[in-house]
Amino acid sequence: MAIRILLSTRLGERRWTQADLSRATGIRPSTIGDLYHEMTERVKFEHLDAICKVLGCEITDILLRETTEYPRVKSKNGKPIS
Repeated sequence: MAIRILLSTRLGERRWTQADLSRATGIRPSTIGDLYHEMTERVKFEHLDAICKVLGCEITDILLRETTEYPRVKSKNGKPIS
């Protein structure tokens, strides 16, 4: 089982860059980048709330629980996070 972060998809649908989202939410660009590339182990609720407000979406539009054998979220060194 894995949790997918669909931020890249949502930004693409709106033709927004990571920088656009960072400016609109006040979230650091590096944090947005980690979420965008699914390279994070933790997500602050306040960040999810800010992203949802700015994008006009629900949390379920950003996060997806996926049943898979292997996690898709990777650490910064490229190894899967278990």
